Amino acid sequence: MAVIAVYSSKGGVGKTTLAVDLAWRSAALGGHRTLLWDLDVQGGAGFLLGMEEAPRMRAASLFQREGRPEQLIEPTPYTGLSLLRADDSLRGLPVHLARLGQKKRLAQLTWPLRREFSRIILDCPPMQNEVSEQIIAAADVLIVPLPASPLAARALDLLRRDLLRENGRHPPLLPVLSMYDARRKGHRAAREGKMAPFPVIPMASMIEQTAFRRAPIGTFAPNCEPARALDRLWRAIEVKLMDEEAA
Repeated sequence: MAVIAVYSSKGGVGKTTLAVDLAWRSAALGGHRTLLWDLDVQGGAGFLLGMEEAPRMRAASLFQREGRPEQLIEPTPYTGLSLLRADDSLRGLPVHLARLGQKKRLAQLTWPLRREFSRIILDCPPMQNEVSEQIIAAADVLIVPLPASPLAARALDLLRRDLLRENGRHPPLLPVLSMYDARRKGHRAAREGKMAPFPVIPMASMIEQTAFRRAPIGTFAPNCEPARALDRLWRAIEVKLMDEEAA
């Protein structure tokens, strides 16, 4: 089992769209029993999967000492993909975790799920606090969407520095240039130098359609270039996980 966290300290980089797509690809193309765990209070994952809003606010209760994630896991419209959705109760989660004093509570909650799921995708809140520390302790790999700008490399270096300073370690990072537009000079500059090998997800109307259709792009436009780019990213993640297992 592998825990894959889609993590960014800032919003507006397509994080939730990326998490939903990777979870769908893991289940539909990889054949993995996959859980998408939405930790972002905005709850965008359930919306993008075409699911109705949760009737109760209980997501934060899982982090109590007796919390059991399996009680809140729901099936999605897609075979092999389940969802543990977010709700407004997560707003108080950083304070609750600080009081609880268990730095690896999220990792503890994922452990029993290994019997049912081979992939857990975390859609992480765009901030650095007690929740992000829990995510770093639980994740096997961090997928880091970055804005396509010349400052992307600096943003990544700052993230690595902050993660090491606050946690002493961090799981392997896989940076992704998100919403890339090759027509813009600044975006092209972002791909120069050490950013060149990183996966690129283009800015495209088809990706925007996922919010209107409330479905992963692979379900309605599997052969378009953005879908192929997302497929390459998913395959790169699988290779990275295999490399980590072999190390």
